Amino acid sequence: MSEREPNLDVGVTIRDAGTAVLALAGELDMETAPLLQDDLSEQLRLGRAHLVLDLSALGFMDSSGLNVLIRAVHKARALGGDVYLAAPTSAVRRILEITGVTTTIPPHPDLAAALAAAGTR
Repeated sequence: MSEREPNLDVGVTIRDAGTAVLALAGELDMETAPLLQDDLSEQLRLGRAHLVLDLSALGFMDSSGLNVLIRAVHKARALGGDVYLAAPTSAVRRILEITGVTTTIPPHPDLAAALAAAGTR
């Protein structure tokens, strides 16, 4: 059995000293969740506590991905920041809604709205 490559790309764009945008593409699951966890932890370590996650190209997310998001919210809020979700695909929005995560991390319709909520443009 061959090992398959993780199917998650994370592009990081620094908006300002305290804000980073992470664009996720692919699948966020048990195999790829540690990759996102590492990227989020690195941004927090560097003092960027306002994390905007662009989910417009994320086709799938399971409970492992949800756990990464929830941990990131707790860490960011402890540092005076937050996590902002932008443009989740219908499949990702559905899991966010079913699990109640939208009450803790309300999704924004697009990247501009999430950046405005984070206090940046």
